[in-house]
Amino acid sequence: MQEEHPFAPFIRILGKGKNGSRGLTAEEAFESMSMVLEDKVTAEQLGAFLMLLRVKEETPEEVAGFVRAIRHFLKQDGQTYADLDWSSYAGKRRHSPWYVLSALLLADNGIKVCMHGAEGHTPGRMYTSEVLKPLGIETSTTLDHAKQQIEKNNFCYMPISTISDRLKDIIELRPFLGLRSPIHTVGRMINPLKAPHSIQAIFHPGYQSVHQHAANIMGEEQIAVFKGEAGEVERNPDTKCTVSYAIDGKTWDEEWPAIFAKRHVKESTLDENRLGPFWRGEETDEYAEAAIVGTTAIALRLLNKAETPDQALELAQDMWTKRNKTKH
Repeated sequence: MQEEHPFAPFIRILGKGKNGSRGLTAEEAFESMSMVLEDKVTAEQLGAFLMLLRVKEETPEEVAGFVRAIRHFLKQDGQTYADLDWSSYAGKRRHSPWYVLSALLLADNGIKVCMHGAEGHTPGRMYTSEVLKPLGIETSTTLDHAKQQIEKNNFCYMPISTISDRLKDIIELRPFLGLRSPIHTVGRMINPLKAPHSIQAIFHPGYQSVHQHAANIMGEEQIAVFKGEAGEVERNPDTKCTVSYAIDGKTWDEEWPAIFAKRHVKESTLDENRLGPFWRGEETDEYAEAAIVGTTAIALRLLNKAETPDQALELAQDMWTKRNKTKH
């Protein structure tokens, strides 16, 4: 008789039926994800593990354990290279990726922004690297290049493959499994350059508190998380926005009212070349400007640059008005 595989107990914990199953502890999550990252599981085990987690939905303890395992696997050196970690794992389908201009606006005002994300896992969406190229911004294919870009331009973007090919492969299982996996959740929290602040977005509202409380369990950086447009870190100015914070062992939510009373229609087509002309003032769009300013404001609030949402919005609007239009 074949001996039980060392990974089997983790699948049993998750899949032992309605009354017998439970979530993983943070320690079990760390151990199981470590085995996944070290390729010590079979393809069948990985699929079962990911989908059992997906069906029940990840707990803060599981996310905290998974993130710690990823950071341990990556052998982060502990040095801080950025001020703000910015995850970009969803892609856009209704509106252009205006969040990119928010990040560049912060960078132009002296804030070092590390952006990282997934690419191409869902057809019909536009991803960060697609709009960076027309802006003349290089995608970092190594960590050293990312650190150089941060030092030179206060901004870098790394696809998940730069951080870990293993994580990229798992994320790209989506077309085979038919569903997103927990890596879409934990990827947002990797923080590869150890920034003290992290801004994250979710699409499904239930995950907002999961991110918030997982960050609180880890206690390693200050985070703000909100429901972003299409799941990206981008404020939708047409709706009210609840921003959830985890800072110094405390968690709380803050309500940001809608900027517009009426909803705007989606863009007819998405064009990766649109961001440059908009930055330079060659095009105008009230929705786009409000999305950029509103997203920047949330980041400024997290970075302790403003004491209230209104102050953050005023500061962000001033930064946008005074931007160097020739830079991008």
